[in-house]
Amino acid sequence: MKHADTDKILVIDDERPILEMLEISLAADGYEVITAENGRDGIAAFKERGLKLVLTDIKMPGMDGLEVLKRVKSIDNEAQVIVITGHGDMDSAIAAMRNGASDFITKPIRDEILTLALQRAKDKISLTQQLKDYTNNLEDKVEACRVELRQAQEALLQKERLATIGETVAGLAHYIKNILTGLRGGRYMVNRGMARDKPEMLKDGWAMVERNIERVSGLVLDLLRYSKDRVPERSVCRPNDIAREAVALFEERAREHKVMLTTTLDDGIQDAYLDREGIYHVLLNLVSNAIDACIYDPDTSKQWQVIVKSRLEKNPEAGETIVLEVTDNGIGMTDQVKERLFSRFFSTKGGHGTGLGLLVTEKIVKEHGGRIAVESSLGQGTTFSVRLGRRTPDETATSA
Repeated sequence: MKHADTDKILVIDDERPILEMLEISLAADGYEVITAENGRDGIAAFKERGLKLVLTDIKMPGMDGLEVLKRVKSIDNEAQVIVITGHGDMDSAIAAMRNGASDFITKPIRDEILTLALQRAKDKISLTQQLKDYTNNLEDKVEACRVELRQAQEALLQKERLATIGETVAGLAHYIKNILTGLRGGRYMVNRGMARDKPEMLKDGWAMVERNIERVSGLVLDLLRYSKDRVPERSVCRPNDIAREAVALFEERAREHKVMLTTTLDDGIQDAYLDREGIYHVLLNLVSNAIDACIYDPDTSKQWQVIVKSRLEKNPEAGETIVLEVTDNGIGMTDQVKERLFSRFFSTKGGHGTGLGLLVTEKIVKEHGGRIAVESSLGQGTTFSVRLGRRTPDETATSA
């Protein structure tokens, strides 16, 4: 960083003897002295030489010292100007200080007073330069900190990605292990059934293989749905029909486990503009979870039931909202479980679940611009509510 040259000084005075006397005195103190006999020539020399120190008489014909001061400050506000005033001319001295003079000295000029005034002026120049250097260094340091922060953020993001991969592997490992155990068990039964010519063992073994193949298929599809950004493929459909299809798929399983599976659907809903496959998957997952909540309920005295409901809410401002609810009276959840319900790979089913189901469900609902909520009490049961706007193709295109 180049610092200001304070060994050069411009002296302006219309009295030649004073000018020569100051030039000799200042040169003896080690200064390179540039002189001018009027304000106009002084300003020209100031511009040409790029000086930082100016000593000027205040009483001069034409451009006086006060005007010189103003011109110098307008050219370089960091330059320091010392004015020379007549004895008792305090008003001029005050005017000069108000306009930015670093100091004033009175005639007759005493060397020690001039030396002190020049030292103060040089100190101000040095301080200004140090402050500028510090500011520049501070900007460099801030930029360096920004770079370090970006690097730290990138490192943290990479660490989080690695942690997510680790969490994914850990979260899925046990579930996949169970699938492999089931496949091996099925393979064993198939082989034994074939070797011993036992059709029933062969049939049961193959059924076990098929069930675990379905589990693998469901896992892969859930991973794809969760990892892929997707815009809903909307079409005109009937939410009640989607609900009936989802319930029909689980009727046999519900009967097998003595769970009463029913529907209460609002016929006023009729058509809606939704991603049929997405909403179907949402209901499949919620109904499956509701049945599981009954199966895992230790209170066998209950008549377990799962109810799938739909209703249409109308609001003059928000428009029409379709509400889909899946309610069970199964095992229920604690507050701690509810808080973690939509966390990555968290499952209430132990090794029987991946924790992806509700994540995918929430993702599909949010992609529709909807909301999913849960209410649950331990031992009493759970209700999942999905709220979706009943939009038309025109409304969807307008909001896109």
